[in-house]
Amino acid sequence: MLLGASADDDQTVESIIEIDNSQDENRKRRFFITPFQYRQAEQIAREKNLELLGFYHSHPDHPAIPSAFDTEHALPWFTYIIVSISQGEAKSMTAWLLNENRSRFVEIALSVEVAQNAVSV
Repeated sequence: MLLGASADDDQTVESIIEIDNSQDENRKRRFFITPFQYRQAEQIAREKNLELLGFYHSHPDHPAIPSAFDTEHALPWFTYIIVSISQGEAKSMTAWLLNENRSRFVEIALSVEVAQNAVSV
């Protein structure tokens, strides 16, 4: 989950929450977030004085574009970042917003900057 701040049309991700996949079947191709996980992320965001901006996930051996499953399960007010993984390596990353009537995603600009105080592990 992506936590950060938004101003006008710009969003800045300041923190990431990794969550367990709650999907029972086809875990390699499908990811499910429970209502409890969602509420927990909102609580963490509030504690950090941040907003829940959206979600990120990967598409193994597929392009970094939303799938039909993504469209069916997404919400219009969140940003969705998708990373394409090919042969175990990240290849491309895109960002998307679901339109208001939930019929299709629209790609949005994505800029990646590494914070000066970032820590690699």
